[in-house]
Amino acid sequence: MAEADRILRIRTVLLRTGLSRSTLYRKIREGSFPSPLRISVHGAGWLQSAVDRWMADPIAFWEPPRDRSGQPQSPSQPA
Repeated sequence: MAEADRILRIRTVLLRTGLSRSTLYRKIREGSFPSPLRISVHGAGWLQSAVDRWMADPIAFWEPPRDRSGQPQSPSQPA
């Protein structure tokens, strides 16, 4: 049986990556870091596998930029 993917909270993500909080969120907006998952009304976390993929090759990682609500931005939306 495959092991379930863990959800990492922000403190753990910052410790593992060495990024500051502001840099982490800037990279998420740019699409150069995995977007967090909403796990409750006031909580979010990252899949460990997504953070591990980014850590393996941070230069090549890319996903569509997202707006503040977590939705992918359309090409016509301003950044």
